[in-house]
Amino acid sequence: MAFTQVNPKVVSAPVAPGREVLARRGAMLAYTGDVGFAPVHAGAGGVGGMAGRMLRGEQVAMMVAQGNGTVHYGYRGHYVTIIELDGSGPLSVEADRLVAHDAALQSTVVFLGQQGGIRGAVRGAVSGQGMFTTQLHGFGSVAVLSHGGTIALPVQPGRPTTVDPQAYVAHVGQVDADISVNASWRDAVGRGSGEAIQLKLTGTGTVYVQASEQKI
Repeated sequence: MAFTQVNPKVVSAPVAPGREVLARRGAMLAYTGDVGFAPVHAGAGGVGGMAGRMLRGEQVAMMVAQGNGTVHYGYRGHYVTIIELDGSGPLSVEADRLVAHDAALQSTVVFLGQQGGIRGAVRGAVSGQGMFTTQLHGFGSVAVLSHGGTIALPVQPGRPTTVDPQAYVAHVGQVDADISVNASWRDAVGRGSGEAIQLKLTGTGTVYVQASEQKI
């Protein structure tokens, strides 16, 4: 069963044997049923990427919910968006934007320098992601945080989608992201404007953009 949107800032997640849920510490709001919680330690399955996150500075403490019941999640009043992964491509997202996800999803930490060399590293700095990003692979639900909610924009072959790096939240699918400089826009609004630097996404998938330039 997928996660359910309770309201714009709360989601509910079913928990059952073999369907545990990982969430950032402090995100659990309430639960029904016989559910227990424990800190996540590095190991096999979907939690294997946690060690990599810690080593690379993506230190977001996680808890696993297990048992039988339903857990409600939210975090500091931020808006929450549910993204369903169907195995067609990974979800790339900053670790501190993750609220909760199915524990069966495989988690890895990717050095942005591997995704375009120096340009990838620069992209991380411009978008606020830093030098690393988290990728989730497989089938299942993910809940991510934003300021003001998100819109989902398609990324299609031959039709790149360009977004403000500060409004970028996540992308899913077979998508490449790269920085670009819009010289004409820079000249129009002033060389000090952030709009001159843009994030260009190509391939096949979806990009999620928030209604704000604030970071979490």
